[in-house]
Amino acid sequence: MEIIDYLETPSRLPPWITEEELQVYADKFQESGFTGALNYYRALDLNWELTAPWQGSKIRVPVKFMVGENDIGFDINGIRQYIEGNVFRNLIPDLEVVMLDGHHYLQQEKHHQVSEEILSFLAKFPPE
Repeated sequence: MEIIDYLETPSRLPPWITEEELQVYADKFQESGFTGALNYYRALDLNWELTAPWQGSKIRVPVKFMVGENDIGFDINGIRQYIEGNVFRNLIPDLEVVMLDGHHYLQQEKHHQVSEEILSFLAKFPPE
């Protein structure tokens, strides 16, 4: 089974993207294909190998993690349980998790909310 098998074919575009914007993406992918985007997935094993020395290390800076509640990737391989569970929070003591009503392209779908979340996070750290 492939990821595409999980996806529904929409009868119309979602309200957060116009036909013109979609055409820009289609034109770019027509030029270059999906190689760049797919290389992320091709390199997953290599990334695990390269970051192995830091496995279990704590992240000691504040982190705001945003995810779409309906992101298809959020429910694969126990990701949701990991994010909502204690292991993630133990690795990142100053973690704030924000789940917005959205999907995989949250920064496009909920751009105002994402911007507000980023700005509220940055406001916690006034310039010195």
